[in-house]
Amino acid sequence: MVSVLCEHCTAECCRYLALPLDLPETKRDFDDIRWYLMHGGVLVFVEEGNWFIQVRTTCNNLQSDFKCGVYETRPEICREYKAHDCDYTGGDYGYDLLFTQPEQIVAYAKEYFAKKRKKKVASKSGAKATMKQKAAARKRVKPGKGPARSSGKRRKAS
Repeated sequence: MVSVLCEHCTAECCRYLALPLDLPETKRDFDDIRWYLMHGGVLVFVEEGNWFIQVRTTCNNLQSDFKCGVYETRPEICREYKAHDCDYTGGDYGYDLLFTQPEQIVAYAKEYFAKKRKKKVASKSGAKATMKQKAAARKRVKPGKGPARSSGKRRKAS
């Protein structure tokens, strides 16, 4: 199987690099991603919850026959790449999210912040309800007015 793949290899894995991104949380983070996507050959994807930027660029050591010009001394990242990871097979990469246009990240950011606001409101509502419950409980049992306690004295039997 590996030799069959290699016979048809177009060195797709040598035509891009992907770098991890910090999880975007602020408007500035999302605006930076929007800026990345304004450039040709750039996409942003999320895989298993991790964010990456991918830049289309060809390795300087890729030869016209799609073989590596420095194969014997290639970087470790290239050595770790296995046939089962081969990009030649193409198809669906199974990304959690894929952004190829600035408008896509803008729409995603709007949803993200709307959910965040909704969660914050729900959290505040829950906190207010809890505070109200605690206040009501304090009103029901005032200090020194709790359940009747025995004074320790026995009553005479009549």
